[in-house]
Order: sequence, then structure tokens, then C-alpha cells
Amino acid sequence: MATANTVVFEGAHMPVWEDGAGYLNPTTGEVLPTWNEALDQLDTDENAKPLHVIRFGNQIDVKGVLAGTPDADQCIRYLSKYLTKSLGDTLDTGNSAQRQHAARLVEALRFEPCSPACPNWLRFSIQPKGAKPGMLPGRCRSKAHKPDHLGYAGRRVLVSRKWSNKTLAEHKQDRRTWVLEALGQPDQPADPHRYIWKPIPAGDSNMPPLAMRLLRSVAERQRWQTHMAQLQAQADGQDLSATDLGRAA
Repeated sequence: MATANTVVFEGAHMPVWEDGAGYLNPTTGEVLPTWNEALDQLDTDENAKPLHVIRFGNQIDVKGVLAGTPDADQCIRYLSKYLTKSLGDTLDTGNSAQRQHAARLVEALRFEPCSPACPNWLRFSIQPKGAKPGMLPGRCRSKAHKPDHLGYAGRRVLVSRKWSNKTLAEHKQDRRTWVLEALGQPDQPADPHRYIWKPIPAGDSNMPPLAMRLLRSVAERQRWQTHMAQLQAQADGQDLSATDLGRAA
């Protein structure tokens, strides 16, 4: 099995695309393994191991921050600085050694696979996820291969799926399933035509002021919570009073 340690195709010797089949070995005509097939082969390989392993020690020091305090202002300045900072800003443009070092890093990362869809997997005899014609190793358009990022995929803060391995849509579906199960209601597909979205021109007299819209949104949310508490109580065989429902909400 090919791995990211073994370069199979380089230079002018590159896989060729064939409609209906995917990328082929130009010498043997064999179809290269797809991304899913390569993962399946890893599952059956007892000697398979991660290419890079990093272990962190006890480095988390969680502290609460209250709004309006000096600590909150300092945290906002600190985060704003590093969330908007370009990695290239740390280079001294007058220092040739730093520029050459950065150029070597960019060139080294040019052929490193940055994601399952990276064309660089063709270099290792594996079809990228979602392979399509015209893909060439060393020509990935991802931010990970750009000089201003030097290997970073463009995110300074990890999104939720980095911890839970789920997308936001999957989290939303989990919450929906939990609510329906708690209420004893069947899970039916959502109506895609339930809402109609259209832009509102500036100065529209039919649009209430922002403060009124926020108050209505808060009231609607409270009504939902009260209604859910009532349905949960009914499912549990309880008979809550209006006061109890208010406390539950």
C-alpha cells in the first residue's frame, strides 16, 4: 500500500484522468485507490500508525472573565491581535536568512497533503477525496500552501467539529432529535418552504425598530421554553401549575 512517506509519482510521471474511472497509473493503467479505499486499507493494516504525533502536558489554566473589567479589555485586545495577525508579519524583510528559511518552508509544504481533498495525494498513488480532472500535485489552492500561512489552514480558532467530530448541521440535528424524543413526538422532515427569506429595503415602515424586534424574540423564546416544559411535564404524568411552568422555563 502507498503511504505519505513513499513518493510514487513526480516530475512528468503523473497519474492520468479517465472519465468514469478516475486517476490511473500511466504505466500499468491501474486505477489508483480512492480516498475511502485507502482508509479501508489502513483499517486492515496492523502496522499503520500516525505520521506525526504530538502530546501536550497540563497547560490549561481556565479563568473566568467578567464583562467591563480591565481583564476583559485586555483579553479582547490580546485575542484581536492574534486573530487578525498574519504569520508573514513576523518576518524581517531585510533579513535574507529569514526570507530564505521561509521560502524553504513554503517549498517543503508545497507537496505535503493538507486535507483529504488535496491534489498532493496523487503523488503518493492515492486519489484525493472528490477527485476531478486537472488535479496536479504542488498546485493545491488551499491556504495551507500559501506563504502567508506556512502550513496553517487559515483558522486561528478551532471550530466545534474539531472537538466533537461533528459539523454544526449534525449538532443541530442531535438537538432536534433530543427535543422530539423528550416530547414523545415523531421525527418528521423539516419543511424547506416554512420560511421565505427576502431583503428588506432601508427605511421600510413595516419593519419595527430593533429594540422591539429583540423584545419580541425574547418573548417568543420564553414562550417556547414554557411550552416545552409543559409538554415534558405531561409526558412524565405531572400536572404543573402556571407558577411551576414559569420556574421551569
